[in-house]
Amino acid sequence: MITDTKYIGLGVALTIALLHVEISSAKDRVVAIDDVRHVKVFHEVGRFAGWPANNGIWQWGDEILVGFSLGYLAPPEKQGLHQIDPERPRGLMLARSRDGGETWSVSEAGYPEGELRRFPTDVEFDISGFALNARADKAFMSFNRGRTWTGPFRLPFADLHLRARTDYQVLGSKDLILFLTAQKTNDREGRPFCARTRTGGKYWNQFAWIGPEPLSGYSIMPSSVRLPDGDFLVALRRRDNHPAQHNFIELYRSRDRGLSWQWLTNPVQENGLYSGNPPSLVRLVDGHLCMTYANRNKPHSIRAVFSKDDGATWGPEYVLRPGAGEPDIGYTRTVQRPDGKLVTVYYWLDKPRAERYIAATIWSMPKVD
Repeated sequence: MITDTKYIGLGVALTIALLHVEISSAKDRVVAIDDVRHVKVFHEVGRFAGWPANNGIWQWGDEILVGFSLGYLAPPEKQGLHQIDPERPRGLMLARSRDGGETWSVSEAGYPEGELRRFPTDVEFDISGFALNARADKAFMSFNRGRTWTGPFRLPFADLHLRARTDYQVLGSKDLILFLTAQKTNDREGRPFCARTRTGGKYWNQFAWIGPEPLSGYSIMPSSVRLPDGDFLVALRRRDNHPAQHNFIELYRSRDRGLSWQWLTNPVQENGLYSGNPPSLVRLVDGHLCMTYANRNKPHSIRAVFSKDDGATWGPEYVLRPGAGEPDIGYTRTVQRPDGKLVTVYYWLDKPRAERYIAATIWSMPKVD
């Protein structure tokens, strides 16, 4: 039984955080969450801030660090989904909160430039303040909660032409597993895999593809959790182009510490147009799994789904925030605060052609029996 929620469908006004929108399809039956609050992480007139999922999120109790990309809003005549000005400079930024996402400070990321170096060979991954950022074929590491970074280092298996984003699990002092994406054999994006070191980065002698290579479209942007029994779950952003574009999110499980992977289910079977959106998968303190993502179809919303049986089955879709000005939104990253509330960070715009900004929704999981 679900409590403290409102069911909505086609043509019914949805009220969340004082916004009224309509669901775009009779099939699009979702549940509104009442306990949500939205804050602005970074907002500046004329700028384009986006894609937290491409940059990573890290957490130390109530301290949250999230990366994003920053450019300039394109002139009004520019068409297309991403209205970022290609002629003006872009940079990588970090937003930090020390109070569980209530307030934020923003600075340049400060990732070092220069030639790629070999990945370090004696890293202690479990020390306090460790953070790793992965992007394309590069890695950067911090040992002081992202205040300074070392690198760039060459990621393992970079000869596979990586298109990496940040996702990893620290398993021990010298033990870390990375979840990355490579090009397919036709040199197009992409196919996910995991790589593990037990020697502090000296050797990466465990490699496994996560699922078969997609015949069309892609399987990219893995988001992982580790279950109490040691199994791994990985959610993937999927696109299939035959017979027409179909965007969804699928879930794989490994029962042998990442040596092999088995398809489990599709928690989100339809994830709208515009190439879909990546998932952010977290395991909550009560054992539920929570997955957040954006659906770019009208009403252009940030959503979540939950599982109470380690991903075998999933409940209905919930809406955290509807009514963006255009489809160019999302790329969520979600963490759970020590007090149990969830913080979901994403990019957003309030009206058509407006600046994109980084927002956070602070919310409570609905009661699901």
